[in-house]
Amino acid sequence: MKICFIMYQGNMYSGGQGVYLHYLTRELVKLGHEVHVISGRPYPRVAEGVVHHRLHSYSFWAFLDGRDAHAYDHESHPLAFFHPWNFYEFAATRASLASLFFTFSVRAYRKLAELERASGPFDLVHDNQTLGYGILAMKRLLGKRVVASLHHPLAIDKANNLREARSLPARVAKELWFPWRMQSVVANGIDLVLTGSRNSADSVSRSMQIPRAHIRQTPYGVDHEVMRPLADVQRVPRTVLFVGDSEDRNKGARYLIEACARLQHELDFTLLFKDKREKDMKVVPPLVWKHALKRFVEYIPRLTTDELVRLYNSAQLVVSPSLYEGFGLPAAEAMACGTPVIATTAGAFPEFIDDGRTGILVPPADAGALAAAIKSLLLDPDRCATMGAAASEHIRANFTWQRTAGATVDVYAEVLAYRA
Repeated sequence: MKICFIMYQGNMYSGGQGVYLHYLTRELVKLGHEVHVISGRPYPRVAEGVVHHRLHSYSFWAFLDGRDAHAYDHESHPLAFFHPWNFYEFAATRASLASLFFTFSVRAYRKLAELERASGPFDLVHDNQTLGYGILAMKRLLGKRVVASLHHPLAIDKANNLREARSLPARVAKELWFPWRMQSVVANGIDLVLTGSRNSADSVSRSMQIPRAHIRQTPYGVDHEVMRPLADVQRVPRTVLFVGDSEDRNKGARYLIEACARLQHELDFTLLFKDKREKDMKVVPPLVWKHALKRFVEYIPRLTTDELVRLYNSAQLVVSPSLYEGFGLPAAEAMACGTPVIATTAGAFPEFIDDGRTGILVPPADAGALAAAIKSLLLDPDRCATMGAAASEHIRANFTWQRTAGATVDVYAEVLAYRA
């Protein structure tokens, strides 16, 4: 098959969507398929054999990520910003995620049409959670078979952000930021929607009014050649690790801070935030100061993949206190490295964490239950070792990108069979 992936921003450090794109496309190439990727900034790291088409856009976020390119690239003459479409894109994407999806999808539609004129048609388009109207145009105007991966519904992100908004202007800003109907319209208009878990499929169906029969599950994987136990790395006693974007309210970082605040007078520990630099973080540092946790907390900015694996292996436990997760790749990666995980019952965690055997599950947004679970594991390193070993074996046996690719190809075949 000749497959075109669409990704509005694809860097692996942008989140799980970038990881998904990298590994799924890599495995599809290994299976003998011709794979192309159309993406915006920040650009993804694609595997050997994947053809990458870098899409130049004028979104506010692309400008922040690549100021030099916008300033000096011959395609980006300063006056180009004043072209009506470019100016609209730059201004609108500052205030609305929906505008980012819409404008990128239109550019991707034009790029796809250009590629087909130059080198022939694609068999199928796979959108990675853009779901802008340009994606629907690929099906209706170009006649493409189109599937889309929906890792989690943005309606849940919106609800969690609104819950934490403290003022009317903040609530209005959040209402305007998230897409209203566009993604639901597009998802219902394409051939099929893919999710990574049963819970995510149910949430997507319920929140976006998508019939359950229109959704297929293709569970995600972990790169076991990379994410693995390391014999030469020693566990650092009483280290608690958080990996993710703490600015995303869905990740529940505030509840981890509140849980640690309850423990600070009972035992010594180190709380590691693998996120951004402290000065670039808006949510966690103020909470750390508020709860007088400064001496307990360390911030770890961007790492190489090898450094991240060593970090997973050195922590006594990893905490994923999310309010919702479509899958939860950091938790699965930590488990693959033999590190026990404390997560929540929200989202897909219960589908790959066996409570009490391969990890511990607590209710979401419950700092008390989270504190009790952290304390119980920090005081019992033998249980941590046993739980981590069971977790590694479970993830290695059941969650691989090869299986993800195989399940995805089955969905492709189903969609292409419609034409016959």
